[in-house]
Amino acid sequence: MNDWPEAWSDENRGNRYGRGSASAQPEGARAMRQVRRPASGAYGGGPGQSAPPHAGGVPPQPSYGNDGYDTAVDGYDSGYNTGQVYGGGGPGGPGGRTREPRPAPNWRRRIKWTAITVVTVLVVTTIGTYFWADSKLNREVDLSKVIDRPEAGEGTNYLIVGSDSRAGMSAEEKKKLHTGSAEGKRTDSMMILHTGSNGDTLISLPRDSDVEIPTFKGSESGKTYQGTGRHVKLNAAYAEDGPELLVRTVEFNTGLRIDHYVEIGFAGFANIVDAVGGVEITIPKGGMKDTKSGADFEAGKQTLNGEEALAFVRTRYALKASDLDRTKNQQKFLAALANQVATPGTVLNPFKLYPTMGAGLDSLIVDKDMGLFDLADMFWAMKSVNSGDGKSMNMPISGTSGGNLVWDKAKVKTLVEELKNDEKVTVSGN
Repeated sequence: MNDWPEAWSDENRGNRYGRGSASAQPEGARAMRQVRRPASGAYGGGPGQSAPPHAGGVPPQPSYGNDGYDTAVDGYDSGYNTGQVYGGGGPGGPGGRTREPRPAPNWRRRIKWTAITVVTVLVVTTIGTYFWADSKLNREVDLSKVIDRPEAGEGTNYLIVGSDSRAGMSAEEKKKLHTGSAEGKRTDSMMILHTGSNGDTLISLPRDSDVEIPTFKGSESGKTYQGTGRHVKLNAAYAEDGPELLVRTVEFNTGLRIDHYVEIGFAGFANIVDAVGGVEITIPKGGMKDTKSGADFEAGKQTLNGEEALAFVRTRYALKASDLDRTKNQQKFLAALANQVATPGTVLNPFKLYPTMGAGLDSLIVDKDMGLFDLADMFWAMKSVNSGDGKSMNMPISGTSGGNLVWDKAKVKTLVEELKNDEKVTVSGN
């Protein structure tokens, strides 16, 4: 039985409450319980429309405004017209509250704090790196044991020594690097690097140089050994009593005070070259081949790894002037290595800088007064020599005696005076 008034069909119900819902109830009865029922029989949307007659128990419905909702009955506002019943839809967001506009970002303040953060990180990293690197320096040479020293001059003088120490090398490494298995260690190369305000000068001291062993104090025993006028090859001084006697011998035979001592062995040298990614060098016309050092290079520009670099600086039997030509190659390579270490690609790349520093600092032996700034000064001076701002030379030679190379005393005296006074070097070497 259909309880709806006459002329109302399922089509009317479907349009208002959802088609096919037999149990649907009018929205007013379901969701607007608080609305009072009006006393009148008015029904519908506007003036001039009469309600259907009351029949079949259909309850009278409330009157609605133009929007289809009861906006006010007896002064009561349901809140549906503003969306406040559910806390949304009204101006300003939930509950009708007005949202404050977001303030514009303070870019000056952000930039300021970003800059402070970056600077702080850089300072902390730099300080940490300094103490890490300083702790790795092997300060084993005590120059205070050297007696009867010359007066200090202008600038700084470094004695740079390449030793043939095989300490810590395995049998396989010795074979690979062609170092042999001799016990102990001897000097394979010796150089004086002078840094000053009138250009930097790198001077090689041939290992076969004829020198006099002076009176000295034993580095271990502390006993004084009187000089007897005995002449030996320069590298014999190192073999006899180590770095301290070598410094004493160089100072005695030149009159030049040595301010700092730096030594590196075979393995350390090769590790530094590998850490920096190799060093570019130009092999002269004719190439280079030496079975004793392991050198086997064709002529032209090429990048040498650690093993190849060690063979290059040790080669002398394949060279016309033997040790004198070898010292020139050593100067050439060390200057190129310093230049490579000082490039932005190494200094600004932590993945290359720290391995290079670690390999170098682990393998260096320096004097007790040597600091990181002194070491940096030495490397920058070697870089300047490579770039042409400085000068590289051999100690002036006048001839030979018993197979030893004899220094030119007059030239050596002039050279030393120029270095002491930090003047531009005018003397040329062999």
